[in-house]
Amino acid sequence: MSTLTLDDLSAKSFEELDALYRSGSVPADIGVLDNKPKGRMLAVRGVDKTPLSGLLSLAAKLPVFPWDGKTLTAGDESSGVGINRIGLGVTMDWFPFATRVQPSVIDGADCIVLDYEQPGNPWFIRKIHDELREVAPGMFLGPAMWKRGDNDPANVLWFALDATGNG
Repeated sequence: MSTLTLDDLSAKSFEELDALYRSGSVPADIGVLDNKPKGRMLAVRGVDKTPLSGLLSLAAKLPVFPWDGKTLTAGDESSGVGINRIGLGVTMDWFPFATRVQPSVIDGADCIVLDYEQPGNPWFIRKIHDELREVAPGMFLGPAMWKRGDNDPANVLWFALDATGNG
C-alpha cells in the first residue's frame, strides 16, 4: 500500500476515487481510526468536472471549513461508535453514528459502515449512508451516500479521514 495524503486524494476525480475505494480494504482492527482523524471533503458528484470543483477543493482545505472530521471509538475489532466534528467558531460534536464491518452497497466487499440511524439524529441525517476503506496506511476513503426512497443509496460525494496524525 502506497502513501497518500489528503491533498493527493483531493486532486483525484470522482471516478478515480471510486476506483481507489474499490481497491481499498478494511483493517484487521478498526481501532486504528480511534481518536480524531482529520477529515476532508474531496469530490462532489456532478461538480468535479466543472469550474466549481477547484473552488470546492480549495474551500474544503481551509481551516474555516465547517466539517473537521470524525471522532471514533472502537468497541471491538469490527464495531464501535463515532460522531462528526463541526467547527462553527467553536468545535461541536454533532450527529452520532455506530460503526460496523459489513458488505459495501457499492461492490459487496467488506467496508466500515457509519450508521446514522441513531436516536436523536434528525431524519435528514438518518438518510446518510457513509462507508470507509483504508486506501493507504492510516488513510481512509469513503463515499457519502443519500438513501433514496427505495433505500438504495446514491453516492453524493467522496470524503477522507487521515488517521496518520499528519492531518
